[in-house]
Amino acid sequence: MLNIDWYIEFKNQEGKRFQLALLGECEIISSVDNLADTATIVLPEAVMNEPLNFENKIGRGTEVTIRLGYDENLEDEFSGYIQDITNNDSSLKILCEDALFLFRVGVPDVELKPTSLSQIAQHVIDNIDSSFTVNCDYTVSYEKFTIHQATGYDVLKKIQEETKANIYFDTKNKVLHIHPPYIEKGGEVFYSMQKNIEESSLEFKNKLDTKVEVTIETTDINGNVKKVVSGTTGGDKITLKVRTMDEASMQKIADNEARRATAPGYEGSFDTWLIPFCAPTYSARIKDEDYPDKTAYYYVKSVTTTLSESGGVRTITPGIKLS
Repeated sequence: MLNIDWYIEFKNQEGKRFQLALLGECEIISSVDNLADTATIVLPEAVMNEPLNFENKIGRGTEVTIRLGYDENLEDEFSGYIQDITNNDSSLKILCEDALFLFRVGVPDVELKPTSLSQIAQHVIDNIDSSFTVNCDYTVSYEKFTIHQATGYDVLKKIQEETKANIYFDTKNKVLHIHPPYIEKGGEVFYSMQKNIEESSLEFKNKLDTKVEVTIETTDINGNVKKVVSGTTGGDKITLKVRTMDEASMQKIADNEARRATAPGYEGSFDTWLIPFCAPTYSARIKDEDYPDKTAYYYVKSVTTTLSESGGVRTITPGIKLS
């Protein structure tokens, strides 16, 4: 029998480290649809009638490392910073965010033209924390991109909304990643409905009859409206307005959106244990002996990992079918 195990460490701005000695609950949320991974650490407000006092040890901006697993075999699950500490319902909650926390500060106003996703990201990095690097393989180009009274978070959020890129921070290695949606491949993991899936709300959608017509629209630097279309004429219409960019980049976005909307895959989620480790971008092979024709690899969209008195649970949301 495996015994649940965990390790949570704080490092404050003076460089002092503190290891958490008790834990009520921990939840980590990671998704390709979110810019940031988040973690919530829940502690009792008092132990043996003595209140917990962290005021002189940790606070906003304190670094956090969370490792979870069984029998001292731990995986790095989260690295980030404390956003806030709250008291309610007889408990103390420590709210954490990954390196996006550092980028919620202003960047200088600038008009970049022409420019690319990697150049925009590099501008954000250079003006907030140049110790980070950019890993970008999504070749989307803007004729003009204006930053005005915006934070680093605002800029990254805008390009995610417009391009549907998978944008996230590798906090531990100080890397800002920008990749095309549903293309980047993480590790591989294997699940069976009969062996290591505890509960499931999965419903397979083959989408054979799903038709979409995706339109990407922009206004160029001369004030002319440009449009590109992908998908099936007459299908359900999806329209996305973007800043001034070239038609090739607009076509990439349209094609990616049409592919995502019509690709077969699962809706819903399933619960499993902490092992095997799984994260968004992983390829999950899901097998159901009752429906062997549905056995395939699926793109993992999001993972919520929870540890409590009841044990460790990963709730995994798969997306499009890969193969």
